[in-house]
Amino acid sequence: MKIWANSGDSHLVEPDDIFSTRLPRELADRMPRSVKDADGSHETLHVDGQEIRRRMPNIETSLTDENGLTVSQRAPGANDMSLRLQDLNAEGIWAELVYPSIGIWMSSIRDPKLLAAGCAAVNDWAFEFQRFNERYVTTATIPLLDSEHAVAEIERSAAIGFKAAYFSVTPGLGARDWHYTDDWEPVWSAIEETGLVIAFHIGTEAHDATSTHGNYFRGPGGAMLNYMETTYGGQRAVSKMIASGVFDRHPGIKTIVSEGGATWGPFVADRLDEAYRQHAVMINPKLRRLPSEYLYENVYASFQHDRSAVKAVTAMGWQNVCWGSDYPHTEGTYGHTQKTLHELFDDVDEAAMRRMTVGAFEELFPHVPAAPSNGTETPGEA
Repeated sequence: MKIWANSGDSHLVEPDDIFSTRLPRELADRMPRSVKDADGSHETLHVDGQEIRRRMPNIETSLTDENGLTVSQRAPGANDMSLRLQDLNAEGIWAELVYPSIGIWMSSIRDPKLLAAGCAAVNDWAFEFQRFNERYVTTATIPLLDSEHAVAEIERSAAIGFKAAYFSVTPGLGARDWHYTDDWEPVWSAIEETGLVIAFHIGTEAHDATSTHGNYFRGPGGAMLNYMETTYGGQRAVSKMIASGVFDRHPGIKTIVSEGGATWGPFVADRLDEAYRQHAVMINPKLRRLPSEYLYENVYASFQHDRSAVKAVTAMGWQNVCWGSDYPHTEGTYGHTQKTLHELFDDVDEAAMRRMTVGAFEELFPHVPAAPSNGTETPGEA
């Protein structure tokens, strides 16, 4: 039986000329671009006059897989609006929440006006996918160096028709973090008023030339440790929102943490509750409800292969869990999506499976057309 699922994590792969064709040259030259070493072992990211050297990248526009194939070779439909639907139909993926790729590096820009211009350029390009077909829920990249630019792009994006706002897990370089309410209150108000879903993607911390993205550890096991390290940013971001009372003041805000697994949700909920109860004398601000209630109601998460993530729903009671494909990135499920879905859900009851494959996503994005019934080979909508 073919299992149909919505994806809480997918990506576009921006064309090389995305900035040069949409921005003046003096701005385009400062936007993110990647230069790979001839042997493919390293790359240099050029961002706003900085050169950031890295090995084994987490987010890559042309990373090869184990067969030596690039993204464009493995998934030629990734940036073709029609061919991409064919890939999704073959894999059994219906709707998808779609993030940028190289655009994620814009969080390392230090110039607020440059960042705002770059975000607008990416968003105008990305929204054409959603305009083409509502199965694509493209994210609006929000400039986060200051609240004025953030609010302006939130309002512009909502007016265009975006349903989700992509936030890096930390604000830009020099910006104060999410729990400083005076700085970000206009942003939270704009999000709630427009109804945009805040979409955090892991591994998107701002970096400068003195830091090493995704290379926190060296030596034996370093690559595995670094991959694990990327998962924590999303957990920290929503914890800061809960602890500083964002959901208390703005109960209409919904947020999703993509590609970071889901079993962390109940753990973080318990830990925050313990802190709130056992250290009440030090807690500020006071909340009207326990922290766990905000997490269980306002926070969602997507996972790819994690067997334990299913238990977050079936055994631990967190219903806001979505599956995600990470299409077309190499660590995702493209090429074996049905195998992955069956391994995850064949022993799960129908209601829980539907919640993770379809229901939680539809709750966040009710405008998306309903997915085909499981077992349907060819969808009614092409």
